[in-house]
Amino acid sequence: MTLQYHVSDPVLHCIGSLGSPELPTYRLPFPCCAAAPQGWKQEAKTPVAIAKMWPTDHQLDSSSFHHYFLLFVCAGGFVSSHHLQGHQVLFFGFGWLFFMRQLFKDYEVRQYVVQVVFSVTFAFSCTMFELIIFEILGVLNSSSRYFHWKLNLYVILLLLVFMVPFYIGYFVVSNIRLLHRKRLFFACLVWLTFMYFFWKLGDPFPILSPKHGILSIEQLISRVGVIGVTLMALLSGFGAVNCPYTYMSYFLRNVTDADILALERRLLQTMDMIISKKKRIAVAHRTMFQRGEVHNKPTGFWGMIKSVTTSAPGSENLSLIQQEVDALEELSRQLFLETADLHATKERIEYSITFQGKYFNFLGYFFSIYCVWKIFMATINIVFDRVGKTDPVTRGIEITVNYLGIQFDVKFWSQHISFILVGIIIVTSIRGLLITLTKFFYAISSSKSSNVIVLLLAQIMGMYFVSSVLLIRMSMPLEYRTIITEVLGELQFNFYHRWFDVIFLVSALSSILFLYLAHKQAPEKHMAL
Repeated sequence: MTLQYHVSDPVLHCIGSLGSPELPTYRLPFPCCAAAPQGWKQEAKTPVAIAKMWPTDHQLDSSSFHHYFLLFVCAGGFVSSHHLQGHQVLFFGFGWLFFMRQLFKDYEVRQYVVQVVFSVTFAFSCTMFELIIFEILGVLNSSSRYFHWKLNLYVILLLLVFMVPFYIGYFVVSNIRLLHRKRLFFACLVWLTFMYFFWKLGDPFPILSPKHGILSIEQLISRVGVIGVTLMALLSGFGAVNCPYTYMSYFLRNVTDADILALERRLLQTMDMIISKKKRIAVAHRTMFQRGEVHNKPTGFWGMIKSVTTSAPGSENLSLIQQEVDALEELSRQLFLETADLHATKERIEYSITFQGKYFNFLGYFFSIYCVWKIFMATINIVFDRVGKTDPVTRGIEITVNYLGIQFDVKFWSQHISFILVGIIIVTSIRGLLITLTKFFYAISSSKSSNVIVLLLAQIMGMYFVSSVLLIRMSMPLEYRTIITEVLGELQFNFYHRWFDVIFLVSALSSILFLYLAHKQAPEKHMAL
């Protein structure tokens, strides 16, 4: 049953006149009960009227909680299309701020088109996640949500397939002096090359129904999804292994102050040896200069032959000393890095004793169990070619009801727990991706390559978020997947989940092997130094 309420946004209208004009009507679904709780009024056109909708003598049961929860959501402004556009502006502003304060804080912004493209990609990516929340809460009517889904997908695909790759090629060509005059032509050539490989990417994968035409939106989404799901699986596999390895104190090396002092003493001795040998080289050069051996170099053909066949006395020793200096400088770099690593390990040991350190240590054990379970389930899914049909929340509640005998509203709680679960997935995905992008940008960027790197990050971010929608769909109850399935078209959703399991398993096992070798080599390296 769907009840109709007239709701205004108190955040936007309470600071001003309370006498609002005619406001739009919004339809709010209440599937958990046949009628609104007693005491509710069905019209409210001002913030005062909204406040009067709250019943004073009504008890908060599971049915009325659903109404109150949706009322709070509506009061927060998630009710109309123009509010959704306002949220896109906020997302755009956040992307702009992140660009200026994090990515480009050490560089001068010379190409504002890069900043605009990055912020627009971030805004529409976040809007897709917001629309997922709207599907669960039933905010806006279905036709409006369908329209916004289509609009967001068209814009994000326009960015990921046409604009961002073209600008990447344009700025790459602009950095090459020989191609600077014809950079537009070569940028188009780079984009056409990208389109060729992008299109050929879909040939080996059963990602799409064969009846779709070449220019259909499904053709683009399917290929973007393959790249994005691959990226997500790689990051998820490494994160599932690296997180417990980082958090758990079990993997910490036993480092004492004596170890650090011994290594620092070796570093100081090495630096003294470098200084001593460089002094010897400087004194030898000064002596040669005073003797005139630097200025009295032979000229002409015979002079060149003589300089090749003979050498000044002591030059062989200088070359040997210089080789020793180079070797000692390399050793000093290794000792310095090892000293810094020991200091960091010592700080981690001290941090692990604190309450917060023990909390993260517990999280490490939890994530290690999760990692083992995820690897096991991915293996089972691959071996038996299995894809889940029911979302994990509904399945878990059904098991609780059937085996433990606890009776409660499965549909009601599956909706709200799914909302919380999907919200956590969305927030952690955005946060984790932004942190990863920042570290990656600082690691490889320079003043010349920064524009290209930012556009590559925007491309990765957009593909990551589109593929997140493909995978989050499985975490939602069936009744909330309808519009998402219609918008995405007849994609082979099962393929993406199988592909995620395969790449996740390869990434996780490779990460385990890599971290095992690194952890085993660290003590041996410390002993050798």
